[in-house]
Amino acid sequence: MRKTVLYILVSFFAGLGGAFTYDQIKIDQNTQSEFQSTPVVNFASNNSTSTPLPSRDISSSLSEDFVGASQASTKSVVYIKNISERSYGRSYLDYIFDRDPGSQTQISSGSGVIFSKDGYIVSNNHVVQDADKLQVVYNKKVYDAKLIGTDPSTDLSVLKIEDNNLPAITIGSSKTLNVGEWVIAVGNPFNLTSTVTAGIVSAKGREINILQGKFPIESFIQTDAAINPGNSGGALVNKNGELVGINTAILSKTGSYAGYGFAVPVDIVKKIVTDIIEYGEVQKAFFGGEVADFDATIAERLDINVDQDNINGVLLSYVQKDGTAEKAGLKEGDIIVKFNNQVVDSRSQFEEELSYHSPGDEVMITYERKGQTGNANLVLTNREGTTSILKREIYTSESLGAKFETVPKVERDLLNIDYGVRVFNIDNGLIKRIGISEDFIITDINRNAIKDPERLVEILEKIRGRVIIEGVNSKGRQGYYSFYLR
Repeated sequence: MRKTVLYILVSFFAGLGGAFTYDQIKIDQNTQSEFQSTPVVNFASNNSTSTPLPSRDISSSLSEDFVGASQASTKSVVYIKNISERSYGRSYLDYIFDRDPGSQTQISSGSGVIFSKDGYIVSNNHVVQDADKLQVVYNKKVYDAKLIGTDPSTDLSVLKIEDNNLPAITIGSSKTLNVGEWVIAVGNPFNLTSTVTAGIVSAKGREINILQGKFPIESFIQTDAAINPGNSGGALVNKNGELVGINTAILSKTGSYAGYGFAVPVDIVKKIVTDIIEYGEVQKAFFGGEVADFDATIAERLDINVDQDNINGVLLSYVQKDGTAEKAGLKEGDIIVKFNNQVVDSRSQFEEELSYHSPGDEVMITYERKGQTGNANLVLTNREGTTSILKREIYTSESLGAKFETVPKVERDLLNIDYGVRVFNIDNGLIKRIGISEDFIITDINRNAIKDPERLVEILEKIRGRVIIEGVNSKGRQGYYSFYLR
């Protein structure tokens, strides 16, 4: 009997020791991990075969072009470290050994481009997302970086370091960039600083549905220059070493380069970065409607007579009530063929042309309706339907554990609500305990209209008893949360 008990005790403590060792190894791995972040567009396939890319015969003159472009651009690309602290819940082993795992440091990395000599740096939003601290490594020196602003709709961010006479990159033009033109990608893949790869522009105006934000702008430059994890936020430059895009995503089944990468066109970047530096956020322009890609199938379904061999333009799929498009005479079902005399043949092209403008700009839209061509002159507005400069106002409540903001008019019209407050960046607190989902829009609490964040926080911090929260999610689906507060 004694031997049996002894065997049981020895086995128990041996198993406990093994579990402790394994748990400690996991903690050490989590603490020391460093990883790169580049969005990966995965295409699942059960029968996939890899096709090698064709080899290229690069002439000596082209090689010299690459050398000059590399020398001109690599000095303007920096390495960015995203440092964050993550708290871990206590496991049963922590309780047994009276151990507090506390918080552990995680480091991700990416690239950035020196936009101005006084220290403004452009990168991707996903490179700096959720950072507790940002560092820029340049010329063997480490800088603490300040986050000036982000734009999830284009996956761009702007940082600032304190230094002068930095080698700002030369800005080129993505509008004049041609499909088939040679480009090079400069970045820091896999922690390998100042890496250069060459390829061609494979396509323009690509929409791959990866961006966040309420009104994403996707009109990517597609290239076969190798872009890998860590290249995010780096430079795509032409043969003259001029910036033509900010590298953002890769098309891959493995997480590494497998054929194509995508970059935000520099003409979009210039507008976004300038707005963030000047106003703290992007002054996005709205025309009072939404467009969709147009083809023969849609034309047949909507009974629109078109030349089957020459289908152009985009479909005006939604017109905001009392919006600027409606006031200019545009109607749902119109086919928009030009934006300021610039031909548009896809939604991404239209959104790109719109992204160059600010609220208050006057533009001309050429459209077709029932076989007739017309022009509509309209003044672009901001998200509230005016032409004034707007700044995003965010209200933070530590007791509720979340951030709040009033939903803008243009989004309220799309969701068919008169008012509401969005909940986001949910952390530990009442909102998380209730189970409210990220980006849920609260419209009413116990039948009380919620039109601003201050009113929402005031009610939830004081209310007791049965509480019913009503609202809509980011897709416009209505829902409610019911709970009891003591």
